[in-house]
Amino acid sequence: QLQLVESGGGLVQAGGSLRLSCAASRNIFSINVMGWYRQAPGKQRELVATITSGGSTNNADSVKGRFTISSDNAKNTVYLQMNSLKPEDTGVYYCKIVTSRSIFWGRGTQVTVSS
Repeated sequence: QLQLVESGGGLVQAGGSLRLSCAASRNIFSINVMGWYRQAPGKQRELVATITSGGSTNNADSVKGRFTISSDNAKNTVYLQMNSLKPEDTGVYYCKIVTSRSIFWGRGTQVTVSS
Protein backbone atom coordinates (compact mmCIF):
# COMPACT_ATOMS: atom_id res chain seq x y z
CA GLN A 1 0.00 0.00 0.00
CA LEU A 2 1.45 3.33 -1.04
CA GLN A 3 2.07 5.84 1.74
CA LEU A 4 2.75 9.54 1.65
CA VAL A 5 4.93 10.82 4.46
CA GLU A 6 5.04 14.51 5.29
CA SER A 7 7.88 16.10 7.21
CA GLY A 8 9.21 19.52 8.07
CA GLY A 9 6.45 20.82 10.29
CA GLY A 10 7.07 22.39 13.65
CA LEU A 11 6.79 25.47 15.81
CA VAL A 12 7.98 28.78 14.38
CA GLN A 13 7.57 32.44 15.26
CA ALA A 14 5.56 34.74 13.05
CA GLY A 15 7.68 35.92 10.14
CA GLY A 16 9.68 32.72 10.09
CA SER A 17 9.96 29.98 7.47
CA LEU A 18 9.43 26.27 7.17
CA ARG A 19 9.86 23.81 4.32
CA LEU A 20 7.52 20.87 4.14
CA SER A 21 8.29 17.71 2.20
CA CYS A 22 6.03 14.86 1.15
CA ALA A 23 7.58 11.67 -0.13
CA ALA A 24 5.88 8.61 -1.54
CA SER A 25 6.89 5.18 -0.27
CA ARG A 26 7.23 3.88 -3.82
CA ASN A 27 7.23 5.08 -7.36
CA ILE A 28 3.95 6.54 -8.59
CA PHE A 29 2.88 6.43 -12.21
CA SER A 30 0.65 8.82 -14.09
CA ILE A 31 0.66 11.64 -11.56
CA ASN A 32 -1.71 14.40 -12.58
CA VAL A 33 -1.55 16.80 -9.67
CA MET A 34 0.27 17.08 -6.34
CA GLY A 35 -0.83 19.47 -3.68
CA TRP A 36 -0.86 20.71 -0.13
CA TYR A 37 -3.93 21.26 2.01
CA ARG A 38 -4.29 22.42 5.58
CA GLN A 39 -6.82 22.17 8.36
CA ALA A 40 -6.97 24.56 11.26
CA PRO A 41 -8.71 23.57 14.51
CA GLY A 42 -12.47 23.75 14.09
CA LYS A 43 -12.24 24.50 10.38
CA GLN A 44 -12.59 22.56 7.18
CA ARG A 45 -9.60 21.35 5.21
CA GLU A 46 -8.62 23.91 2.60
CA LEU A 47 -6.43 24.05 -0.46
CA VAL A 48 -3.04 25.69 -0.03
CA ALA A 49 -1.26 25.02 -3.32
CA THR A 50 -1.14 22.57 -6.20
CA ILE A 51 1.30 21.70 -8.95
CA THR A 52 0.53 19.71 -12.07
CA SER A 53 2.78 17.16 -13.71
CA GLY A 54 3.57 19.85 -16.25
CA GLY A 55 4.71 22.27 -13.58
CA SER A 56 1.74 24.64 -13.48
CA THR A 57 1.05 25.91 -10.00
CA ASN A 58 -1.93 27.34 -8.20
CA ASN A 59 -1.88 29.00 -4.79
CA ALA A 60 -4.65 30.01 -2.45
CA ASP A 61 -5.01 33.79 -2.23
CA SER A 62 -4.09 33.68 1.45
CA VAL A 63 -0.61 32.33 0.71
CA LYS A 64 0.26 34.01 -2.58
CA GLY A 65 3.64 35.67 -2.47
CA ARG A 66 4.62 33.75 0.67
CA PHE A 67 4.38 30.02 -0.15
CA THR A 68 5.95 28.18 -3.07
CA ILE A 69 5.10 24.65 -4.14
CA SER A 70 7.57 22.56 -6.10
CA SER A 71 8.09 18.93 -6.96
CA ASP A 72 10.69 16.38 -7.90
CA ASN A 73 8.82 13.94 -10.07
CA ALA A 74 11.75 11.55 -10.25
CA LYS A 75 11.64 11.25 -6.47
CA ASN A 76 7.84 11.37 -6.20
CA THR A 77 8.24 14.21 -3.75
CA VAL A 78 6.42 17.49 -3.38
CA TYR A 79 7.63 20.44 -1.34
CA LEU A 80 6.08 23.53 0.19
CA GLN A 81 8.36 26.43 1.05
CA MET A 82 6.57 28.67 3.51
CA ASN A 83 7.94 32.14 4.20
CA SER A 84 6.63 35.08 6.21
CA LEU A 85 4.49 32.74 8.25
CA LYS A 86 1.53 34.12 10.14
CA PRO A 87 -0.38 32.74 13.15
CA GLU A 88 -3.34 32.07 10.85
CA ASP A 89 -1.16 29.61 8.92
CA THR A 90 -1.31 27.29 11.93
CA GLY A 91 -2.81 23.90 11.23
CA VAL A 92 -2.17 20.36 10.08
CA TYR A 93 -0.74 20.30 6.57
CA TYR A 94 -1.58 17.36 4.32
CA CYS A 95 -0.15 16.39 0.97
CA LYS A 96 -2.29 14.89 -1.75
CA ILE A 97 -1.32 13.14 -4.97
CA VAL A 98 -3.83 12.51 -7.72
CA THR A 99 -3.07 10.01 -10.43
CA SER A 100 -5.13 8.88 -13.38
CA ARG A 101 -6.56 6.11 -11.20
CA SER A 102 -6.24 7.04 -7.52
CA ILE A 103 -6.06 9.75 -4.91
CA PHE A 104 -3.54 9.48 -2.08
CA TRP A 105 -3.36 11.51 1.13
CA GLY A 106 -0.64 11.81 3.70
CA ARG A 107 -1.31 11.73 7.45
CA GLY A 108 -0.34 15.33 7.96
CA THR A 109 2.30 17.37 9.71
CA GLN A 110 1.58 20.03 12.32
CA VAL A 111 2.61 23.62 11.68
CA THR A 112 2.27 26.06 14.55
CA VAL A 113 3.05 29.74 14.16
CA SER A 114 3.32 31.76 17.34
CA SER A 115 2.66 35.47 17.47
